[in-house]
Amino acid sequence: WEAHIPDFKEDDATWKDGKGNGIIGALNYLESEGLNSVSFLTMNVGGDDQNVFPYVDYTTWDRFDVSKLDQWEIVFSHAQQHGIFLHFKLMEFENQGLLDNGGIGALTKLYYREMIARFGHHLALNWNVCEENGEWGNPVTPPQDTPERLEAAAKLAYLDPYDHHRVIHNGRKFDDLLGHGSKYTGASLQTGKRDFRNVHKSVLLWLRRSAETGKSWAVATDEPGDHEYSLMPDVSDPDGANHYDARKNALWGTLLAGGWGVEWYFGYKVPHSDLSCTDYRSRDRFWDCCRYALEFFEDHTIPFWKMENMNTLIGNPENDVNKGFCFTKPGQVYVVYLPKTVRAELNLADADGQFTVQWFNPRSGGALQMGSVEEIKGGSSVAIGEPPAEPDQDWVVLVKQF
Repeated sequence: WEAHIPDFKEDDATWKDGKGNGIIGALNYLESEGLNSVSFLTMNVGGDDQNVFPYVDYTTWDRFDVSKLDQWEIVFSHAQQHGIFLHFKLMEFENQGLLDNGGIGALTKLYYREMIARFGHHLALNWNVCEENGEWGNPVTPPQDTPERLEAAAKLAYLDPYDHHRVIHNGRKFDDLLGHGSKYTGASLQTGKRDFRNVHKSVLLWLRRSAETGKSWAVATDEPGDHEYSLMPDVSDPDGANHYDARKNALWGTLLAGGWGVEWYFGYKVPHSDLSCTDYRSRDRFWDCCRYALEFFEDHTIPFWKMENMNTLIGNPENDVNKGFCFTKPGQVYVVYLPKTVRAELNLADADGQFTVQWFNPRSGGALQMGSVEEIKGGSSVAIGEPPAEPDQDWVVLVKQF
């Protein structure tokens, strides 16, 4: 994290004569960009990089390195003090069967207990049982099946007095983990298309399927895109550091599906990959787009917790893939994301009264702007007009009753 040593501040936490300044500085940079989450593995013995584990050495799995864990706590505490959510990924695809052959035996229970005892007091976190979990592809260690998957969440729920959010990652789909008999409270999604086009529909799918069981999940995206490229560095983006596909399909696609968050994976075929990135400024331009999205919801008091996805309210000549996204509290507020060059009508047939139409620029943020239509009336499908500028670019439209 040498690139972030200049981001370290004089009064920040450190240890052993200035160690850790780079990683602490990296968290400062994330906060300065308005980002609020970081995802990390705590055990990848046998995994992709094989350099993160809480133990005294690589092959002793019942003795913990308390000095190392104290250093982790300094980092986690600093993140929490700076508004950064902690996404603990406890295992990964390659090592899901390393402890207890994938079962929830003595070694796994000990590992869970240690993580919860040391770090469970933090306010904003979730436990992710395993990245790319289950039998799919060619697992190196025994894959976890339904009983192990369910027991893992049950054990975390039993041990964690703070009842933190409990999720699991695909790999294998989640149908066997839904319903009131499961202790999972959500899913963490990976998709596989370079242009991120599967993100929106994947979030919608698991929100719908969980709701149908009577126990709705909170669904987030943590590895959008493909494993080779995903979120590329600004200098590598084919759209000139504009990151259009990531902004449209992954960022706004997740949020306007009703997803509770989106994190970003860095593909292995680009510089600053998932295994080599120690400079978050490699995606500096895109972090701005993320901040603009958060500011949109915060600054304009969007009641997102009361809203639902209703893309069918958007009408235009384009096909379903390109027409955009609609997130709404029907009759009161509508957030419509329109891709490049798309114009739309909004179906207000079941709404009464007058509505304002204001436009938000997801590429540069800023204040709401007026387009060619400033007010519309409920009772029918109505055109929401032209944006205030750059009609060939993507826009977000806020329609509110007044």
